[in-house]
Amino acid sequence: MKTLGIDLAADPKRTAAAVIEWHKGQARLVHLSLGVTDETVVELFRDSDVTGIDCPLGWPEPFLSFLLGHSREDPDAVLCHDGLAGRRELAYRATDRFVTHQAGLIPLSVSADRLAHPAMRCAVIQAKIARACGVQPRDGTGHLVEVYPAASLKIWGISARGYKGRGRPESEVRDNILGQLTAAAPWLDFDAYRDQVIASDDLLDSVIASLTARATALQTTLLPAPDQSLAAREEGWIHLPTRPLTDLNN
Repeated sequence: MKTLGIDLAADPKRTAAAVIEWHKGQARLVHLSLGVTDETVVELFRDSDVTGIDCPLGWPEPFLSFLLGHSREDPDAVLCHDGLAGRRELAYRATDRFVTHQAGLIPLSVSADRLAHPAMRCAVIQAKIARACGVQPRDGTGHLVEVYPAASLKIWGISARGYKGRGRPESEVRDNILGQLTAAAPWLDFDAYRDQVIASDDLLDSVIASLTARATALQTTLLPAPDQSLAAREEGWIHLPTRPLTDLNN
């Protein structure tokens, strides 16, 4: 099995990809790259069994209705989101609220924060994947799943506070994270790329995304409840691991 992790940015220069190959209780990082184009994402997706992407696969359904109502000059469709509570419905998806409840983390808003541009690119990539390989459900029941590396690390008990950035302190945190990964997953071989991962939080996120993709392949992530399934299909669903990192090599 091959799992692909993508840390998606609006600019290909900051987009990272990691492929892990799994075989007989062992796992090896066989591909790691930064500066990943749409075409490379599609190519790597085609060659992998499951792809975990760190980017929203959709927008809040109320946000889309709000924009449509505004476009059509429909006051009722807009005014039903008047006030702070109404705007929260526009900013956060069902899966974002679920992640906050489960992991205590607040994902960035796809409609009101820095994720807007990456999400636009992600929508285009999903369309390119659909043309090349078939439509992938946004709830993760196909070969494309939405992941949240920071939440995966927290659930796996890996201390990762302050790993984002390009300075020496952040690099030292990433070095410590890799040490924790080695201790928890001695079957994972990433030595050939260790220095690169320490140097880049984007590359580290792509590796964690690939590991989380493995959890989805093993069906060990939290799925939407029946009353969340429709929203998950329309808005996307962040897959959170339910088992320890040590179980991924089963």
